[in-house]
Amino acid sequence: MGNNYLKNLLGLLLATFFISTSGVLGRYIAMPSEVIIFFRAAFAMIILFVFLKLKKEPLSLKSKDHFLPFLVSGVFMGVHWVTYFYALKLSNVAIGMLSLYTFPVLIAFLEPFFLKVKFDPIYIIFGILVLLGLYILSPEFTFESTTTIGILFGLVSALCYAIRILILKRYVNQYNGVVLMFYQTVIISICLFPTLFFMDISGVQSQLPFLLLLAFLTTAIGHSLMVYSLQFFSASTTSIISSVQPIFGIILAFIFLHEMPTWNTFLGGSLILITIILEVFRKK
Repeated sequence: MGNNYLKNLLGLLLATFFISTSGVLGRYIAMPSEVIIFFRAAFAMIILFVFLKLKKEPLSLKSKDHFLPFLVSGVFMGVHWVTYFYALKLSNVAIGMLSLYTFPVLIAFLEPFFLKVKFDPIYIIFGILVLLGLYILSPEFTFESTTTIGILFGLVSALCYAIRILILKRYVNQYNGVVLMFYQTVIISICLFPTLFFMDISGVQSQLPFLLLLAFLTTAIGHSLMVYSLQFFSASTTSIISSVQPIFGIILAFIFLHEMPTWNTFLGGSLILITIILEVFRKK
């Protein structure tokens, strides 16, 4: 029992590390966010399709009733990715990722409505800590500040990601996690395909290696492992443990982009990330 828990926890942390590479890649790739996300989803879709065919996994829906929730969750996932990349480009990796990682608290508040579980009042405390952390991240909270706008995009991204997780939570025991991620990439690719006709795609060739890395490591492997982890942990516990992602992202941004977080980022981020420690000890 203990070995299985440790194995599942390590798998979740590995998924978190892979997904954290999105911060550096999102800042580094010099293309419009919508175009980046299209190629991210399209390349990941091809990679996942080949993998599933080699594994001989069935791709058909098990019920027609699953079509609409899968479609809706795919749209929310697409909006989450696009708004997250806007947050990264308008602020920096640290602030973009930390504002996104308010989603565990949002999940905790939304989970009773989606999954009919009892609301735990301790999440009110978590919510207060997160709001205070966000205020410290951007003390000059004005719409003339790109940092503030970046944080707001991060919050929209967090809300979309929370809703997407809660929708898919109902189906993780019926479908392989890779299959669910494949469906998501198909929907996102279709929705964002029109952007190729009116947005600048001239940088695709020079940015291709980074787009492939984003598709393969961050998306195909990272997000598939994350969906798989939902079988073993609750949605709120999965999201809160995976909130260590900004720490990975900040370290990678320092190494590859030479971004040094400010003291405000350290303090505000600490208040947000303290929810990880509280939740892990509370669950144990």
